[in-house]
Amino acid sequence: MALTFRVREQLYHFDQPIVMGILNATPDSFHEASRNSSVDKALASAEQMLNDGASIIDVGGQSTRPGAERVSVDQETERVIPLILAIAERFPEALISIDTFYGKVAREAASAGASIINDVSAWNIDNDLLDAVVDTQLPYILMHMQGTPETMQNSPTYTDVVNDLVKMLSSKLQVLRSKGVSDVFIDPGFGFGKTLEHNYDLLKRLREFDVLRCPILAGVSRKGMIYKPLDIKPEDALSGTIAANTIALMNGADILRVHDVKPAVEAVKIVSFVQH
Repeated sequence: MALTFRVREQLYHFDQPIVMGILNATPDSFHEASRNSSVDKALASAEQMLNDGASIIDVGGQSTRPGAERVSVDQETERVIPLILAIAERFPEALISIDTFYGKVAREAASAGASIINDVSAWNIDNDLLDAVVDTQLPYILMHMQGTPETMQNSPTYTDVVNDLVKMLSSKLQVLRSKGVSDVFIDPGFGFGKTLEHNYDLLKRLREFDVLRCPILAGVSRKGMIYKPLDIKPEDALSGTIAANTIALMNGADILRVHDVKPAVEAVKIVSFVQH
Protein backbone atom coordinates (compact mmCIF):
# COMPACT_ATOMS: atom_id res chain seq x y z
CA MET A 1 0.00 0.00 0.00
CA ALA A 2 1.08 3.63 -0.35
CA LEU A 3 2.96 5.00 2.65
CA THR A 4 2.19 8.56 3.76
CA PHE A 5 3.28 10.37 6.92
CA ARG A 6 4.01 13.89 8.09
CA VAL A 7 7.23 15.16 9.65
CA ARG A 8 6.67 18.59 11.13
CA GLU A 9 5.17 20.56 8.21
CA GLN A 10 6.31 18.26 5.41
CA LEU A 11 4.25 15.42 3.98
CA TYR A 12 6.10 12.32 2.73
CA HIS A 13 4.45 9.94 0.28
CA PHE A 14 5.87 6.68 -1.07
CA ASP A 15 4.14 4.48 -3.66
CA GLN A 16 6.03 1.35 -2.62
CA PRO A 17 7.75 0.01 0.52
CA ILE A 18 10.83 1.87 1.74
CA VAL A 19 14.13 0.87 3.33
CA MET A 20 15.54 2.05 6.65
CA GLY A 21 19.32 1.71 7.01
CA ILE A 22 20.77 0.82 10.43
CA LEU A 23 23.54 3.12 11.67
CA ASN A 24 24.82 2.04 15.07
CA ALA A 25 26.83 4.34 17.34
CA THR A 26 27.69 1.39 19.55
CA PRO A 27 30.83 -0.67 20.15
CA ASP A 28 28.90 -3.90 20.74
CA SER A 29 26.11 -4.27 18.18
CA PHE A 30 25.78 -7.90 17.13
CA HIS A 31 26.68 -7.12 13.50
CA GLU A 32 30.20 -5.71 13.63
CA ALA A 33 30.09 -4.02 10.22
CA SER A 34 27.21 -1.77 11.35
CA ARG A 35 29.22 -0.16 14.16
CA ASN A 36 30.23 3.46 13.65
CA SER A 37 32.91 4.65 16.04
CA SER A 38 33.34 8.20 14.70
CA VAL A 39 31.40 11.00 13.04
CA ASP A 40 33.42 10.59 9.84
CA LYS A 41 32.66 6.87 9.64
CA ALA A 42 28.98 7.53 10.36
CA LEU A 43 28.80 10.16 7.60
CA ALA A 44 30.41 7.76 5.14
CA SER A 45 27.95 5.03 6.14
CA ALA A 46 24.97 7.39 5.85
CA GLU A 47 26.11 8.59 2.43
CA GLN A 48 26.46 5.01 1.17
CA MET A 49 23.01 4.09 2.49
CA LEU A 50 21.39 7.12 0.88
CA ASN A 51 23.16 6.44 -2.41
CA ASP A 52 21.95 2.84 -2.24
CA GLY A 53 18.35 4.00 -1.88
CA ALA A 54 17.63 4.23 1.86
CA SER A 55 14.68 6.48 2.68
CA ILE A 56 15.47 6.60 6.43
CA ILE A 57 18.72 6.44 8.42
CA ASP A 58 18.12 4.85 11.84
CA VAL A 59 20.68 6.04 14.41
CA GLY A 60 21.01 4.10 17.65
CA GLY A 61 23.40 4.36 20.58
CA GLN A 62 22.39 1.29 22.54
CA SER A 63 22.66 -2.37 21.60
CA THR A 64 19.36 -4.17 22.14
CA ARG A 65 20.65 -7.63 21.29
CA PRO A 66 19.51 -10.34 23.74
CA GLY A 67 21.26 -9.94 27.08
CA ALA A 68 22.74 -6.54 26.22
CA GLU A 69 23.76 -4.38 29.18
CA ARG A 70 21.83 -1.12 29.35
CA VAL A 71 23.61 2.15 28.53
CA SER A 72 22.83 5.28 30.55
CA VAL A 73 20.87 8.24 29.17
CA ASP A 74 23.96 10.45 29.20
CA GLN A 75 26.17 7.91 27.45
CA GLU A 76 23.58 7.22 24.78
CA THR A 77 23.14 10.97 24.24
CA GLU A 78 26.88 11.43 23.82
CA ARG A 79 26.93 8.67 21.21
CA VAL A 80 24.01 9.67 19.01
CA ILE A 81 23.59 13.45 19.08
CA PRO A 82 26.90 14.31 17.31
CA LEU A 83 26.05 11.80 14.57
CA ILE A 84 22.52 13.13 14.07
CA LEU A 85 23.78 16.72 13.95
CA ALA A 86 26.44 15.80 11.39
CA ILE A 87 24.10 13.74 9.18
CA ALA A 88 21.39 16.42 9.29
CA GLU A 89 23.92 19.09 8.29
CA ARG A 90 25.56 17.06 5.50
CA PHE A 91 22.32 15.55 4.16
CA PRO A 92 19.54 18.02 5.03
CA GLU A 93 16.94 16.14 2.97
CA ALA A 94 17.58 12.83 4.74
CA LEU A 95 15.00 11.37 7.10
CA ILE A 96 16.72 10.38 10.35
CA SER A 97 15.13 8.19 12.99
CA ILE A 98 16.42 7.94 16.56
CA ASP A 99 16.43 4.41 17.96
CA THR A 100 15.96 4.96 21.70
CA PHE A 101 13.72 4.12 24.64
CA TYR A 102 14.72 7.22 26.62
CA GLY A 103 12.54 10.34 26.47
CA LYS A 104 15.48 12.70 27.02
CA VAL A 105 17.43 11.18 24.13
CA ALA A 106 14.37 11.38 21.85
CA ARG A 107 13.88 15.08 22.65
CA GLU A 108 17.52 15.99 22.08
CA ALA A 109 17.60 13.93 18.88
CA ALA A 110 14.51 15.75 17.61
CA SER A 111 16.21 19.08 18.29
CA ALA A 112 19.34 17.86 16.51
CA GLY A 113 17.42 16.91 13.35
CA ALA A 114 15.80 13.52 13.88
CA SER A 115 12.45 13.09 12.11
CA ILE A 116 11.14 9.80 13.55
CA ILE A 117 11.24 8.16 16.99
CA ASN A 118 11.92 4.42 16.93
CA ASP A 119 11.21 2.86 20.33
CA VAL A 120 11.73 -0.86 20.96
CA SER A 121 10.03 -0.65 24.37
CA ALA A 122 6.59 0.86 23.64
CA TRP A 123 7.55 3.31 26.44
CA ASN A 124 7.59 0.50 29.02
CA ILE A 125 11.17 1.34 30.07
CA ASP A 126 10.86 5.13 30.30
CA ASN A 127 7.38 6.63 30.46
CA ASP A 128 8.84 10.02 29.46
CA LEU A 129 9.35 8.55 25.99
CA LEU A 130 5.59 8.76 25.46
CA ASP A 131 5.60 12.41 26.53
CA ALA A 132 8.48 13.06 24.15
CA VAL A 133 6.48 11.62 21.24
CA VAL A 134 3.47 13.74 22.16
CA ASP A 135 5.56 16.90 22.63
CA THR A 136 7.56 16.56 19.40
CA GLN A 137 4.64 15.20 17.33
CA LEU A 138 7.11 13.17 15.29
CA PRO A 139 6.10 9.88 13.66
CA TYR A 140 6.52 7.01 16.12
CA ILE A 141 7.55 3.40 15.60
CA LEU A 142 5.63 1.29 18.13
CA MET A 143 7.35 -2.05 18.69
CA HIS A 144 6.48 -5.09 20.74
CA MET A 145 9.03 -6.57 23.12
CA GLN A 146 8.33 -9.14 25.82
CA GLY A 147 10.41 -8.09 28.82
CA THR A 148 13.58 -6.02 28.37
CA PRO A 149 16.71 -6.60 26.26
CA GLU A 150 18.32 -8.08 29.38
CA THR A 151 15.51 -10.59 29.95
CA MET A 152 13.50 -10.90 26.74
CA GLN A 153 14.84 -14.29 25.66
CA ASN A 154 14.18 -15.95 29.03
CA SER A 155 11.48 -18.39 27.92
CA PRO A 156 9.19 -16.10 25.90
CA THR A 157 5.61 -17.40 26.07
CA TYR A 158 2.39 -16.53 24.22
CA THR A 159 -1.08 -18.01 23.91
CA ASP A 160 -1.05 -17.05 20.22
CA VAL A 161 1.86 -14.81 19.30
CA VAL A 162 0.07 -12.79 16.61
CA ASN A 163 -3.18 -12.34 18.53
CA ASP A 164 -1.31 -11.45 21.72
CA LEU A 165 0.77 -8.85 19.89
CA VAL A 166 -2.22 -7.33 18.14
CA LYS A 167 -3.99 -6.89 21.50
CA MET A 168 -0.95 -5.27 23.15
CA LEU A 169 -0.18 -2.99 20.21
CA SER A 170 -3.83 -2.04 19.88
CA SER A 171 -4.00 -0.90 23.52
CA LYS A 172 -0.82 1.16 23.08
CA LEU A 173 -2.18 2.59 19.84
CA GLN A 174 -5.32 3.75 21.62
CA VAL A 175 -3.18 5.69 24.11
CA LEU A 176 -1.24 7.35 21.29
CA ARG A 177 -4.42 8.28 19.42
CA SER A 178 -5.96 9.73 22.58
CA LYS A 179 -2.92 12.00 22.90
CA GLY A 180 -3.12 13.21 19.32
CA VAL A 181 -0.27 11.16 17.82
CA SER A 182 -1.36 10.54 14.24
CA ASP A 183 1.57 8.89 12.46
CA VAL A 184 2.37 5.50 13.98
CA PHE A 185 4.24 2.57 12.43
CA ILE A 186 3.86 -0.95 13.86
CA ASP A 187 6.88 -3.20 14.44
CA PRO A 188 6.14 -6.77 15.66
CA GLY A 189 9.63 -6.90 17.17
CA PHE A 190 11.22 -9.91 15.51
CA GLY A 191 13.70 -11.43 17.97
CA PHE A 192 12.54 -9.31 20.90
CA GLY A 193 11.16 -11.88 23.31
CA LYS A 194 10.30 -14.48 20.68
CA THR A 195 11.43 -18.01 19.94
CA LEU A 196 12.42 -19.09 16.44
CA GLU A 197 8.92 -20.48 15.97
CA HIS A 198 7.32 -17.22 17.14
CA ASN A 199 9.43 -15.22 14.69
CA TYR A 200 8.46 -17.31 11.69
CA ASP A 201 4.82 -17.36 12.73
CA LEU A 202 4.93 -13.55 12.77
CA LEU A 203 6.61 -13.46 9.36
CA LYS A 204 4.06 -15.85 7.88
CA ARG A 205 1.07 -13.99 9.37
CA LEU A 206 2.32 -10.42 8.98
CA ARG A 207 -0.83 -9.33 7.14
CA GLU A 208 -2.90 -9.97 10.25
CA PHE A 209 -1.41 -6.75 11.68
CA ASP A 210 -3.30 -4.83 8.97
CA VAL A 211 -6.21 -4.76 11.43
CA LEU A 212 -4.29 -2.02 13.29
CA ARG A 213 -4.47 0.20 10.18
CA CYS A 214 -0.85 1.33 10.48
CA PRO A 215 2.16 0.82 8.22
CA ILE A 216 4.17 -2.28 9.18
CA LEU A 217 7.93 -2.29 9.75
CA ALA A 218 9.86 -5.56 9.52
CA GLY A 219 13.28 -5.77 11.12
CA VAL A 220 14.75 -9.22 10.53
CA SER A 221 18.17 -8.22 9.20
CA ARG A 222 20.92 -10.69 10.15
CA LYS A 223 19.09 -11.66 13.36
CA GLY A 224 19.21 -15.01 15.14
CA MET A 225 16.07 -16.12 13.32
CA ILE A 226 18.18 -15.99 10.15
CA TYR A 227 21.62 -17.19 11.16
CA LYS A 228 20.75 -19.77 13.83
CA PRO A 229 18.68 -22.17 11.68
CA LEU A 230 21.33 -21.81 8.95
CA ASP A 231 24.10 -22.50 11.47
CA ILE A 232 26.13 -19.49 10.34
CA LYS A 233 27.36 -16.20 11.81
CA PRO A 234 25.55 -12.84 11.48
CA GLU A 235 28.16 -11.62 8.98
CA ASP A 236 27.24 -14.55 6.69
CA ALA A 237 23.47 -14.03 6.93
CA LEU A 238 22.87 -11.68 3.98
CA SER A 239 21.26 -14.26 1.68
CA GLY A 240 18.93 -15.47 4.42
CA THR A 241 18.07 -11.88 5.25
CA ILE A 242 17.17 -11.14 1.63
CA ALA A 243 14.90 -14.20 1.58
CA ALA A 244 13.15 -13.15 4.82
CA ASN A 245 12.82 -9.54 3.66
CA THR A 246 11.22 -10.73 0.42
CA ILE A 247 8.70 -12.82 2.36
CA ALA A 248 7.97 -9.83 4.60
CA LEU A 249 7.32 -7.65 1.55
CA MET A 250 5.07 -10.27 -0.03
CA ASN A 251 3.16 -10.40 3.25
CA GLY A 252 2.60 -6.66 3.47
CA ALA A 253 5.64 -5.00 5.06
CA ASP A 254 5.86 -1.27 4.30
CA ILE A 255 9.32 -0.61 5.76
CA LEU A 256 12.37 -2.86 5.88
CA ARG A 257 14.92 -2.07 8.61
CA VAL A 258 18.24 -3.46 7.38
CA HIS A 259 22.01 -3.43 7.67
CA ASP A 260 22.41 -3.88 3.90
CA VAL A 261 20.44 -1.26 2.01
CA LYS A 262 21.13 -2.04 -1.64
CA PRO A 263 19.91 -5.68 -1.57
CA ALA A 264 16.79 -4.60 0.34
CA VAL A 265 16.01 -1.85 -2.18
CA GLU A 266 16.42 -4.38 -4.98
CA ALA A 267 14.07 -6.79 -3.19
CA VAL A 268 11.47 -4.01 -2.95
CA LYS A 269 11.75 -3.37 -6.69
CA ILE A 270 11.39 -7.04 -7.63
CA VAL A 271 8.42 -7.62 -5.33
CA SER A 272 6.81 -4.44 -6.66
CA PHE A 273 7.13 -5.79 -10.20
CA VAL A 274 5.40 -9.00 -9.12
CA GLN A 275 2.59 -7.26 -7.23
CA HIS A 276 1.84 -4.72 -9.95
